[in-house]
Amino acid sequence: MNIQKLMKQAQQMQDKMQRELATLEVETSVGGGMLKLRMNGHKELLSVDIDPEVLDPEDPAMLQDLIVAAVNDASRKVDDAMREKVGGLGLQIPGLS
Repeated sequence: MNIQKLMKQAQQMQDKMQRELATLEVETSVGGGMLKLRMNGHKELLSVDIDPEVLDPEDPAMLQDLIVAAVNDASRKVDDAMREKVGGLGLQIPGLS
């Protein structure tokens, strides 16, 4: 087995995964659609859509809870998508297993 060839293949696989992360987008909706967001594969928020009904100055905790739930859900979706892609390659990546 040629170690250099194996290392080159590993680098190519890593480059491919980075490109896929850059193009991956997930969407989530919480609170019956009152808060929606999109996140890319690098877990960067791309957009947030908040229903004006949620903007209650008397109850900021509701909006805070919706944001936390939406970000956590989108993050899980990114992890699931990457786990599926990596699993198809037969690899185990710490943190995604």
